[in-house]
Amino acid sequence: MAYVYILKLKDGKYYVGSCRNLKRRIKQHTNGEVRSTKFNLPFMLVHAKEYTDYPKALVGEFRIKLWKKRKSIENLYKNDIDNVARKFGPVV
Repeated sequence: MAYVYILKLKDGKYYVGSCRNLKRRIKQHTNGEVRSTKFNLPFMLVHAKEYTDYPKALVGEFRIKLWKKRKSIENLYKNDIDNVARKFGPVV
């Protein structure tokens, strides 16, 4: 399994990433081990999508990163926050 995830950072920006182990990756973000997000803590996990393998997740991540408008990302997760919390626990 692999995942594409979106974090909403403290400054209101979004971080889009992919990984093989979502809980471990979120822990790395929380602990300030990820250079791109460590100065914008805390964050909220707003979207996570499961893929069958990592190459497919990378394609999904790349597609989201091609979106130019912030509104596109917000529309993606608008109704997804509760589902993410139910599936992965309260990750903030």
